[in-house]
Amino acid sequence: MANETPRAAQPTRVFALVVGCLLLLPALGALAGGVGLGLGYAFGRDDEGFFEVDLDRVESPTAAVTTEEVDFAADPGTPRWVIDALDADVRLRVENRRSDEPVFVGVGPAAAVEEYLAGVAHDEVRDLRDRTPQYRTRSGGDEATPPTDEDFWVAAATGVGSQELVWPATSGRWVAVVMNADGAPGIAADVNVGVKAGVVLPLAGILVALGVVGSAFSVALIVFGAHGLGRPSSEQSEGALQPDQDTVPLATPVRVAGHLDPELSRWRWLVKWFLAIPHFVVLFFLWLAFVVLTVVAGFSILFTGRYPQQIFAFNVGVMRWSWRVSFYATTGGIGTDRYPPFSLHPDPSYPASLDVEPPGELSRGLVLVKWWLLAIPHYLVVAALAGGVFWSTAGDDAARIGDGGLLGILVLVAGVSLLFRNRYPTPLFDLIVGLNRWIFRVVAYAGLMTDRYPPFRLDQGPEEPVGPLPGPADERTP
Repeated sequence: MANETPRAAQPTRVFALVVGCLLLLPALGALAGGVGLGLGYAFGRDDEGFFEVDLDRVESPTAAVTTEEVDFAADPGTPRWVIDALDADVRLRVENRRSDEPVFVGVGPAAAVEEYLAGVAHDEVRDLRDRTPQYRTRSGGDEATPPTDEDFWVAAATGVGSQELVWPATSGRWVAVVMNADGAPGIAADVNVGVKAGVVLPLAGILVALGVVGSAFSVALIVFGAHGLGRPSSEQSEGALQPDQDTVPLATPVRVAGHLDPELSRWRWLVKWFLAIPHFVVLFFLWLAFVVLTVVAGFSILFTGRYPQQIFAFNVGVMRWSWRVSFYATTGGIGTDRYPPFSLHPDPSYPASLDVEPPGELSRGLVLVKWWLLAIPHYLVVAALAGGVFWSTAGDDAARIGDGGLLGILVLVAGVSLLFRNRYPTPLFDLIVGLNRWIFRVVAYAGLMTDRYPPFRLDQGPEEPVGPLPGPADERTP
């Protein structure tokens, strides 16, 4: 009866973990958006508070250059004050390249501008590509009546040299126009567009607040779910492999093992990546939670010298889950045909296993430097051996743990050997497991799980090597 309560609570913890992971993405998005808006507000404005951009020279042989219709109309049923509450000002600065001729710039209702330019050839700006206007030409006559003779403009400026107008944006449909003051064809002007919105700073504050609260709530759900999922059930604890008292301690705190199935399918490795897609989806969110929880753990280590036990169990579980899926389907070696379990806790019956020794007290100072500075040599070595190692946003690509590079080629060679020779070369398998072992040691160190610096050593084979643990003077990074 004692075991029934944890089992009954398990669905609740699974639900909390899934919801926490799903809420984490929009929460982090809101936080990033708020921080970006705040930084832009602080550093991206000019002295008058405008965000501005210079356009490449606006040129046209016609009588006018207009913007595409700008719609500030609210949806039906939406109060007009919603648009007006944006408190936005638009500033247009125009300088005629023919300094001796007056230039005109104005903003007017779209319908009135269209009627005014009906039958007059003009260019309409349809798009901007790298600040270069892209036009659509409207056919018609060469000249227009002088724009200064019209009274529908809500904001306008005209004269020789640089002209500026500031228009408080309001609800409606509007068009901006650049012309020669006399309506003659042939326009060549430099244009600067600036926007100032009073809502930017409050919006940034709201987004940051929502992001912080949402992230905290998501992390709380993840930690709550991890508290149950990160620990094995009583039955699994009884069946787990316990170290023999006479066994020599392992030389590193990270234990990665993988045992090759004696009879692998010749062809199944071709589709395992597809079969593992549900795992990839779950792992995407789990690794996102891993990163956030590692930051939380870093602050805990900084102030207490301890890695929170529940977060540690969850993060080790994420690494364990990733190793099983990788061992089954991708660069872990395609070493088993047994489908990996959807589980964070140990499964001694599965041929791939991973565990990390609980760290005890950790250095408060090392937490600030080991993941970005001290681990750099390992990043370079593992990148050279295995290609992409960590999540990256360099360029347009994203690299996952252990993807590509030498490791991917070795697994492909193993798959081809299986396909045509029905044999997996044992030395090749040992090398693949050794490379993955190196990677996960670096992940554990960069993830703040240990102060023991990963050895520059390729330990090949299905099991971890054994040996004495380093003494107190050697436990931490030199």
